[in-house]
Amino acid sequence: MSPDNERRATDRRDADRDPENVDTERVRAAIRREILADEAEEAREAREAGEPQQQPHAVIRLTDVSLAFDRPILSGVSFIVYEGETVAIVGESGTGKSTILKLILRLLTADSGEVCVLGEDIEQLTYEEALRTRQAMGMVFQGSALFDSLTVFENIAYPLREHTSLDDTEIEQRVREKLEFVDLDPDQVMDLAPSELSGGMKKRVGLARGLAANPKIMLYDEPTSGLDPLTTGTITNLIMKLQRDLNVTSVVVTHDIRSAFRMASKIALLHDRHIVFFGSPEEMAASDDEYIQTFLGGY
Repeated sequence: MSPDNERRATDRRDADRDPENVDTERVRAAIRREILADEAEEAREAREAGEPQQQPHAVIRLTDVSLAFDRPILSGVSFIVYEGETVAIVGESGTGKSTILKLILRLLTADSGEVCVLGEDIEQLTYEEALRTRQAMGMVFQGSALFDSLTVFENIAYPLREHTSLDDTEIEQRVREKLEFVDLDPDQVMDLAPSELSGGMKKRVGLARGLAANPKIMLYDEPTSGLDPLTTGTITNLIMKLQRDLNVTSVVVTHDIRSAFRMASKIALLHDRHIVFFGSPEEMAASDDEYIQTFLGGY
């Protein structure tokens, strides 16, 4: 962390330590202790089993990240996403969930703290270096964000033409491969315009485009919003398939707690600028914290 960022982080932490925020500070400290305890427990179990000791590989790491615009958005946010994990970020509307995705992509920069992606502090990289790191990430937007003037094929091929040296034959092969992965028939959909697709098909084409460059990380902003229950299940299963078959590391912003519980290795609950819970779905369901139970609504 740069001296200026370290100073701002210290100032922010000092500002947070007033009586009104003492409970939040305890939660944040507990999350950090839990992360360290989990790592220590995994190492202990590996030693007892006689396995070679390996440190868990952190793909994304946020450390005491704070950000404000006209008002504070995030304050002291810390969590780690390990290789192959799917972390779902949940919380009420306007709590800064999508802002975290923008920080990971470096579309925004934090006021203080560190955002590390693939072992690099992305906020300290040059624009060109950050662009290369960003190319290791695929993004699925809430509204799919397909180009209306391009066909399905051209939408999926777009990042390949922009960021790879694949020839036309290789690009077509890659597009077909990704469409088949998301359970769409290439021969039936490649020449269609986005306006000819259903909502669920648009989501799957958006997912195929995000996967086109074989990213190590996938980021999702409300991937199941506006979908019927059957299509929601299809998209959820595809995200799980990515983790299972390709070991892709994923961060999913969602309001759909049921889908989050199905797909996520860990859940981060944002409330009042802070992460107030970070753990497995089972741990969240078993929590006796009043706010968590109110948020879950009896799930």
